[in-house]
Amino acid sequence: MENKNISIIGVPMDLGQARRGVDMGPSAIRYAGVVERLESLNYDLEDLGDIQIGLRGRTSEALVDNLRNLKEVADASEKLANAVDQILSANRFPLVLGGDHSIAIGTLAGVTKHYKSLGVIWYDAHGDLNTADTSPSGNIHGMPLAVSLGLGHQALTNIGGFEPKIKPENVVIIGARSLDDGEKELIKEKGIKVYTMHEIDRMGMTAVMEETIQYLSERTDGVHLSLDLDGLDPHDAPGVGTPVIGGISYRESHLAMEMLEESKIITSAEFVEVNPILDDKNKTASVAVALMGSLFGEKLK
Repeated sequence: MENKNISIIGVPMDLGQARRGVDMGPSAIRYAGVVERLESLNYDLEDLGDIQIGLRGRTSEALVDNLRNLKEVADASEKLANAVDQILSANRFPLVLGGDHSIAIGTLAGVTKHYKSLGVIWYDAHGDLNTADTSPSGNIHGMPLAVSLGLGHQALTNIGGFEPKIKPENVVIIGARSLDDGEKELIKEKGIKVYTMHEIDRMGMTAVMEETIQYLSERTDGVHLSLDLDGLDPHDAPGVGTPVIGGISYRESHLAMEMLEESKIITSAEFVEVNPILDDKNKTASVAVALMGSLFGEKLK
């Protein structure tokens, strides 16, 4: 990364879905040594701690307009958007630790204020392109990309006071292998670029990343990486709430991060969905930290 100043912020959020434990993700990632790893790469690193997330109320599990914990997620998103905005205003690189993937609503709301045409790499088994109308569960962690495109409940799409946050032609999804019918239709309608596991298997990760980097370099002035650990195969990252077999390998993911570091296009990042309750000896958090090492310039030799 060209910006040698990194600010870490944790978002202990588990309100975007019904399964508990992912709120401990930021702590697990810190325990796995993220601060020490990045400081060893000569970054000026500050850990801003965690933003405060509201507790689930008695009625918070109830669906409002087929949206689980709508108010609580919207409130947390506003807090995160403000924190990320402040980090970028101080000319520092925001590194956000999740928490479920609904946190991307707040991250992107804060990031996109600083770019005219922000690009997004969505490294994930899922498209996260559902809305209340298409979601089978009402879980907002399956909606953040749609929300950021301006689709969904206004309490979410209007975080930060403006919408949309990003353009569909500036999004690249990598690793998709579990897409709902409504998401597939939206991808076709909006012309969103997607590399499913079929393309990764067929083309190889090198070609996928070369195409992604060139595609986004031509049309954006900054690129946000939103990496869901369930993008990796559950064998390598078991501690996630919605594992899908047949995913990206550990080594392929390192290659992707190494190529992004060489490209110098990434201007903000978040690593989400680490759930230590479902993990094996903090393996998934350790994988997240290792991938951050590659993203921020760690070399094998």
